[in-house]
Amino acid sequence: MKASIITIGDEILIGQIVDTNAVSISKHLNGAGIVVAERATIGDDRGQITATLQRAMDNSQVVIITGGLGPTKDDITKDTLAEIFGGEMKLDREVAHHVQTLLEGRGIPFTELNREQAMVPESCAVIFNMHGTAPGMWFERGGCVVVSLPGVPYEMEHLMEDEVIPRLKARFAPKQIVHRTLITAAIAESILAERIEEWESALPEYIKLAYLPNPGGVRLRLSAYDVEGSVVEEQIAALFDTLKEIIPEFVVGYETATIQEFIHNLLIERGESLAVAESCTGGAIASKITSMSGASAYFKCGVVSYSNEAKVDLLGVGSSSIDEFGAVSESVAREMAEGVRRVACSDYGIATTGVAGPTGGTPEKPIGMVWFALATQTRTIAVCQQCGLDRGQIVEKASAFALLMLRDELLSK
Repeated sequence: MKASIITIGDEILIGQIVDTNAVSISKHLNGAGIVVAERATIGDDRGQITATLQRAMDNSQVVIITGGLGPTKDDITKDTLAEIFGGEMKLDREVAHHVQTLLEGRGIPFTELNREQAMVPESCAVIFNMHGTAPGMWFERGGCVVVSLPGVPYEMEHLMEDEVIPRLKARFAPKQIVHRTLITAAIAESILAERIEEWESALPEYIKLAYLPNPGGVRLRLSAYDVEGSVVEEQIAALFDTLKEIIPEFVVGYETATIQEFIHNLLIERGESLAVAESCTGGAIASKITSMSGASAYFKCGVVSYSNEAKVDLLGVGSSSIDEFGAVSESVAREMAEGVRRVACSDYGIATTGVAGPTGGTPEKPIGMVWFALATQTRTIAVCQQCGLDRGQIVEKASAFALLMLRDELLSK
């Protein structure tokens, strides 16, 4: 079954606020087995509300509306819904008592304007809002359910979770929607698609694959709609197990997993330590590591040696290496990694040096070229990668690749 979400408010259209309600409602509906077919954002305009709602009701069994339920004249959603579904406006005494008690508890007088919040169309079933003054409203017509909720996010959230979703499940008894996401890193979408083409072609017809790229990698989501959940969940898990055998070097984990989380847990478990020396990534690697609580157990230091002088003075990189090969080179990357490991007395040292752009590229060393190095107690390895053309993308990709190098080293032991 399908649902439509309509958010109402001029403040959203002009960019004054971000529409977080639609995201939250989508998650709730998907979790209940209801497919969100469309989301629309419209202004506080009676004609637009009417036209958008009619189109949504023609295409969906469930329509969720948020916004426009306040007490002021620009909030016209309730009156518009009364016109669409018919019936006079009536005072809901339970809502009126709640609003009065709530406002007087805050030292706000209960005025006629506030009393209007307790006026609801006769054609709706009231959804009591214990967290605010505007009640939710439930309408039905021709097998379609229309729910109007307040636009205040925490009020909407409580009503969706506590009232709307349980009622929708009881009304429609939807089957399940299953989503599972595999996280990859340091591989471009086009290359990934080529590597897994055969696996993708063999997917069952009812399981859909989505590529969700970001600067650090690609998320692969498998989805199945209107299914028996437990059986399909097991099937998707088996499919991802097969995929991990095809691209093991690029797999980070599932759902919200990160490379730094894996490294964090393994270094703590082994009692080993890490230090990083960054040039083109500007501290992004250290930031990813230290964003995790408990990183102080293994993370010694991060050095942003952006200038050549800093590379020489802080990390002990040889001036001759910079003069002969340039700052963006294998030799300098190796010496940076070895230097930071030595200075910090750590088990591992990571280094990055590259051309982040948008200026500074040459035919020999183009924008996006990055040298990586990883120093351990027994060896130093270095790799060169092209990390894109946009500065932000280069930093994100390079950070991800450096952490993947460390992950692979940890797994090889």
